Amino acid sequence: MKKRAPKKPQRGDRPLEIITAKRAGFCFGVKRAIDITFDIAKEDRKGVYTLGPIIHNPQVIRKLREEGISPIEIENVKRGKCKTLIIRTHGIPCQLYDKISAQGFRIIDATCPFVKKAQLYAKLLKEKGYQVVILGDKNHPEVMGLMSFAGDDVMVVGQDTPLKGLKSKVGIIVQTTQPVEALKKVLSKVIEHAREVKVYNTICSSTALRLKETEAMAHKADVMIVVGGKNSANTTQLANLCRSLSVRTYHIETAAEIEAEWFDNAGRVGITAGASTPDWIIREVEKRIRDRGGESRNGH
Repeated sequence: MKKRAPKKPQRGDRPLEIITAKRAGFCFGVKRAIDITFDIAKEDRKGVYTLGPIIHNPQVIRKLREEGISPIEIENVKRGKCKTLIIRTHGIPCQLYDKISAQGFRIIDATCPFVKKAQLYAKLLKEKGYQVVILGDKNHPEVMGLMSFAGDDVMVVGQDTPLKGLKSKVGIIVQTTQPVEALKKVLSKVIEHAREVKVYNTICSSTALRLKETEAMAHKADVMIVVGGKNSANTTQLANLCRSLSVRTYHIETAAEIEAEWFDNAGRVGITAGASTPDWIIREVEKRIRDRGGESRNGH
C-alpha cells in the first residue's frame, strides 16, 4: 500500500462531509450468529448461555444479557443450571466440542460458515500428511479452534514470523480476517523451504472488500472514524490501515467517545466499522457527527 503525504484540510465555512462505508458493520457470519441468538432468546431464555462472547462487541453482549443470554466460560458450565450452549462465531476446539457434547447439553452451533470451512481444510490437510501452517494470531479464539483440527506439528505464524522447522510437505490455511498481503508474504517464505505446498485461501471475502473500501475512503478523508470493539481483531486492522495512510484516525466503540476537536480544520470524515459492529451503533456515530455540523453523503 502506498503511503500518502498528509493533507492540509481547507474546510472554511463548508459543513463537514460525512461518508460511511457501504460495507461497514455486520458481516454475514456475525449477522447469522446474532439472529440465531436473539431468536433463541425469544423462545426460551432459561438456562441459555453463549460459550464465551458470541462476537467481539461489548455493546451487543450487553443487549444479549438484557435478553437473558450471557456468555459463560467452560469451567463455569454446570449441568442443571445450563441447558443450552451457543457456540460463538469464532468456533471452538474440536476437543471442547466433544466434551460438551458428551455432557448432554443442547448445542446451537453459530460458528461462521467460513470458519467452519477453514476447520475442514485444516483437518483435510492433516489427514493428507501435510504440516499445517496457520496464518493468524495464535491467541485469537478462531485460530485456537483451527489448531485443534491441524495436528501436533501445526505452526501458527504472522506475516513477519521467521519460519523454522518446516517440513517438506506444507499446507497453509488462514485466519478469516487476515489481509491477502499477509498471505502472499507467508507463501513466498514457505516455498523457499518446502518441496510441496498446498494453500487454502480461507480469508473471508467480506474482510478483503471491507479493507479495500476503507483504504479508498481513507485516501479521500481528513479524518477516519473506525467503529467497533477494542478487542476486535478486524476492527483494529481497519484502524491500523487508516493510520498507515497518514490520516487522522480514531478507533471508538460508541458515539459517546467522539470529541468535537477531532474535526477541527477537516472537510471530510469517513466512517468505517468492523464486522462485529451493529448498525445501530454506526447510525449513532453518524448522528453525533451530524449534530456537530456534519452532512451525510451516500457511499464514497
